[in-house]
Amino acid sequence: MENLITFCITVFTGFFAITNPISNMTVFLSLTQGADKKTKDDINKRANIIAFIIVTVFVLLGKYIFELFNISIPAFKITGGILIFYIGFEMLQSKKSDVKNIKHVNIDENIAVSPLAIPILAGPGTIVTAMNFVSKVEVLHIILVIAIFGSMSLITYYTFKMSDLIVKVVGNNVISVIGKIMGLIIAIIGTGMIIQGIKISFNLITS
Repeated sequence: MENLITFCITVFTGFFAITNPISNMTVFLSLTQGADKKTKDDINKRANIIAFIIVTVFVLLGKYIFELFNISIPAFKITGGILIFYIGFEMLQSKKSDVKNIKHVNIDENIAVSPLAIPILAGPGTIVTAMNFVSKVEVLHIILVIAIFGSMSLITYYTFKMSDLIVKVVGNNVISVIGKIMGLIIAIIGTGMIIQGIKISFNLITS
């Protein structure tokens, strides 16, 4: 039971850091600027549902994707770790990650699919993180990962829904600091994945 609780906390922390609803809230506000309340809510709802479906598909089919493309777990962990570390490092530098940064977007409901769902909410970093959590686990752990990302999608939905109020109360400076903290957590997760990949490659894992 204690291991399951630790696993759940680790997964939630990882997803919270990589999806970063508070920081991405400002992206949502800028993309939906000028839209009425109903349109904003429709975009918000659709984006989170699509992101949840994408991550769930990768969580459930990740093993088969590995087999299809002959991807080894160490290679996946090292490559994914580098990618996640890079995103976190850019957040620490107060830059928008090139992996997520979209410069020109038409303000219509299609932004729910791109760029909101892909790549902002379910980008490479989120998918890599999700697949890393289920790369060598039991069915129960897979169900927990899906459930935790579902709860993360709900948190993101309500954060976006209350985005105008949150920015007024908290202020942009505090949101910027939170973004840097999330960046540090993401970079640490990436480093941990790289270390795990190297240990598995050289059979350094101890029971």
